Formats: sequence, C-alpha cells, structure tokens
Amino acid sequence: LTLGNRGKDHSMVLMISVCCMGSLAALAYLRPVIDFVKQLEEVGGLDHKLVRILLKVTGIGLICEIGALVCNDSGCSSLGKTVKILGAAVILWLSLPLYAMLVDPLKGILGGL
Repeated sequence: LTLGNRGKDHSMVLMISVCCMGSLAALAYLRPVIDFVKQLEEVGGLDHKLVRILLKVTGIGLICEIGALVCNDSGCSSLGKTVKILGAAVILWLSLPLYAMLVDPLKGILGGL
C-alpha cells in the first residue's frame, strides 16, 4: 500500500509474495487438522481416496479464493471471477467419484419402486 502509484508493479509482486508467505504460514496451522482427519479416517473406516478428494477440494477452494482476491486487488475483477469459476469446475471434476458412489444406492432405491 505504501508503494501506491509510484511502483505499482513492485507493489503487486510484494502483495503476491506476502500472500504466498501467509499461505505457507497457514499450512502450519492446518497440519493438526489433517492429522485429525486421518484419525477420523482410521477410526471411522473411511475410504482413503474419499478423504484425499475432500482435502484436495478444500485446498483448491482456498487457493482459488486467494487467487481471486489478488486479481480483484490488482483491478482485474473479471479475472478474479474467472479464477473462481475455474476452481469450481475443477472441484466438480474432482468430486465425480463421490457423485458416482451415490448412483448405486439411488439405483437401488429407485429400482425398488
């Protein structure tokens, strides 16, 4: 913010660097969450693939949100919205195995009618 209009390019690089450092610092706080999810996976007998999908989806959502905010701050709000849309598309694509798992029980329910 201090650089303002004098060094717009430098301020953008600095802002992206700070966002990256903040994201890396946040990873330290997420380690206990990931360990807890792994414990839930073991105790609950959850499929490892499903838990990995959920963690990936969460990570992609967070990264896309940060990317969209950086784009918006740089004055490219349309690019920020595009990043969000692309992130949502990737999340849907990664979630296909979850949706596929829902098809079999639905077939059983609908087939019984």
